[in-house]
Order: sequence, then structure tokens, then C-alpha cells
Amino acid sequence: MKKGLFTPAIMGWYRQLIRNTRYRWVVLLGTLLYMICPLDLAPDWIPILGWIDDSVLVTLAVTEVTQLLVDRRRDFFQTR
Repeated sequence: MKKGLFTPAIMGWYRQLIRNTRYRWVVLLGTLLYMICPLDLAPDWIPILGWIDDSVLVTLAVTEVTQLLVDRRRDFFQTR
């Protein structure tokens, strides 16, 4: 991903929060609330720009949750 608003440092910070069991559900709930809330960094009524921040955040959240599920499944089958 190109450097810009979501630099690798911010993405790494988000990934660390999601992988931390203490903050995981708080971060996911915050992500969901951000998607529902009409107040955004870039409002949705601004064409293209308003959708980009939402789509990047959802993509990052879905990717991380999917990776957590894959890791959990792999660990489950390795212990059997």
C-alpha cells in the first residue's frame, strides 16, 4: 500500500490492537460504530473521498479478523 493517510505505522498499530485480546472487541466495536456514525473523517456525501476512508477501514478490519480466525483454526488442528 502506498504511503499516505494510512501509513504502515498506523496499519501496524491497528493490527496490534486487534491481536491484543484485551482490546480486540473494543476496537471492532469502535470500527463498527465509525461505519454507522454519520460523523466521519471524510463524510460520505463527498464523492469518492467519503467512501475511501470507510472502505479502507472495513478492508483492514475484515482482513485482520479473517487472519485471526485462520490462525485459531490452524492452532486447533495442530493440537489434535
